[in-house]
Amino acid sequence: MNTLQQLENEAIYIIREVAGQFNKPALLFSGGKDSIVLLHLCHKAFAPAKIPFPLVHIDTGHNFPETLSLRDTLVDRYDVKLHIGYVQDSINRGTALEETGKNASRNSLQTVTLLETIETLELDACMGGARRDEEKARAKERIFSVRDDFGQWNEKLQRPEVFDMLNGKIHPGENVRVFPISNWTELDVWEYIRQEKLEIPSLYFAHSRPVYQRQGQWMPVNAFHPVASNQIEVKMVRFRTVGDMSCTAAVLSEATDLDIIIDEIRDSALSERGARMDDKRSEGAMEERKKVGYF
Repeated sequence: MNTLQQLENEAIYIIREVAGQFNKPALLFSGGKDSIVLLHLCHKAFAPAKIPFPLVHIDTGHNFPETLSLRDTLVDRYDVKLHIGYVQDSINRGTALEETGKNASRNSLQTVTLLETIETLELDACMGGARRDEEKARAKERIFSVRDDFGQWNEKLQRPEVFDMLNGKIHPGENVRVFPISNWTELDVWEYIRQEKLEIPSLYFAHSRPVYQRQGQWMPVNAFHPVASNQIEVKMVRFRTVGDMSCTAAVLSEATDLDIIIDEIRDSALSERGARMDDKRSEGAMEERKKVGYF
């Protein structure tokens, strides 16, 4: 049995445990490569039956159109129910405050909308595509990560995970974030996408795009951060991670197919999260967002 088969088997086992241990689970779906892999694994876990839980997408209003288009295509293809939580609704209610300034982002505001959506749908488990190799705050995360009744992460609530024993018992009001592909690497994900012939947003492949430099990174030109025309250049770029247009940087690349992307990743010394501008706001930016319920 090769590595990908072992990882697939482990993820499917975890997904089935979630379906068996929780009353109202859901799959957090961003439309990026990791959540697409997770959606495919959920399909495999229950085929030929339908996936027995809904997808939840938190729409910031700053999403790439390519991501939203493929999200809707995949919802139809896999015949799953989709719940969308809108950050703009949270702003309108006054529960989230819009950032201002030249580097304003809605990335952190997703947490408010996510917690509101979890409460509205009464979800007790939310699966996500976070992986331990992405960032140090995620490296120490459990596969079953317990959150308190405020949606926050507290190390004292976390349980030991011995072998394949996963403890989903929670108190009323608590919920669990579950990471079935936690043990995968970025390279594993890409090799699995190639093996399974999965469709992913075109943003991941090199293409010509107007960009501008911000803090040494190539940012996509977008309506949320207007820049002077003399700052804009057209470059061949691709995105290693697909977040919001307002906080996700591109990388210069000529990788137009999966084989070239995989070779490129093998040679890279940088994590894909290095292209997320919000992760650079402080040394512990991701850790701080995790504690309040970001992932």
